Amino acid sequence: MAAAARGCRPWGSLLGLLGLVSAAAAAWDLASLRCNLGAFCECDFRPDLPGTGKSYVSSLLARYLFQGGLRSPHVHHFSPIIHFPHPSHIERYKKDLKNWVQGNLTACGRSLFLFDEMDKLPPGLMEVLRPFLGSSWVVYGTNYRKAIFIFISNTGGEQINQVALEAWRSRRDREEISLQELEPIISRAVLDNPHHGFWRSGIVEEHLLDAVVPFLPLQRHHVRHCVLNELAQLGLEPQEDVVQAVLDSTTFFPEGERLFSSNGCKTVASRIALFL
Repeated sequence: MAAAARGCRPWGSLLGLLGLVSAAAAAWDLASLRCNLGAFCECDFRPDLPGTGKSYVSSLLARYLFQGGLRSPHVHHFSPIIHFPHPSHIERYKKDLKNWVQGNLTACGRSLFLFDEMDKLPPGLMEVLRPFLGSSWVVYGTNYRKAIFIFISNTGGEQINQVALEAWRSRRDREEISLQELEPIISRAVLDNPHHGFWRSGIVEEHLLDAVVPFLPLQRHHVRHCVLNELAQLGLEPQEDVVQAVLDSTTFFPEGERLFSSNGCKTVASRIALFL
């Protein structure tokens, strides 16, 4: 699940955007980024995020929201393992995060803040972002109406998968699953999770998120397309034996129907290498 918020809301909500990736897999490919809350932070980069998954959809979302403006926003990516590894330091993290956001918005109002693995962040950390997500344009003397905040989370994945499974069993096309069906159960899953970064932050309770983007689990034919696309990127012709070998080595669930890929297309590239 991905959620997006923008300081100023003239563009409305992005309703009905459903990504075709596993809700249990956040396929971020930002290994080169080492953005710490310190003097050596390298956050001013222009990402090119190919592929599928939350990172891909988030990059498209950012490009859409910034369309018509500057070439590219200043991007700041936060990971719980890198930036907030010790939950006992929550108060220091809150202070650092608030100062970081405020300082960078002062320097560059057109900024994008990506928070990965929200379900692993220290509970309540996001409380410091409430002022930046509210209805006012100026907070702490900073105009933040051009800023975008994107929150990536695996919370709600089981509920999304269950809705997709029930739709299949009732012979409904996955395209018929509406955002209105998924958004309430995702919000409830977040609110009921005491280990989530949004826990008692007021952000979900006060409806400060402009859009919720659920990610539906990938089925076998989606994984097949991923294999074919990966082969094409390698400059290779479609090879049915390789495609079938990758599909056969992929774990699908539930055990009876074997409908959905357990990890989306995350391991497709590495599996192809095994069968070439």
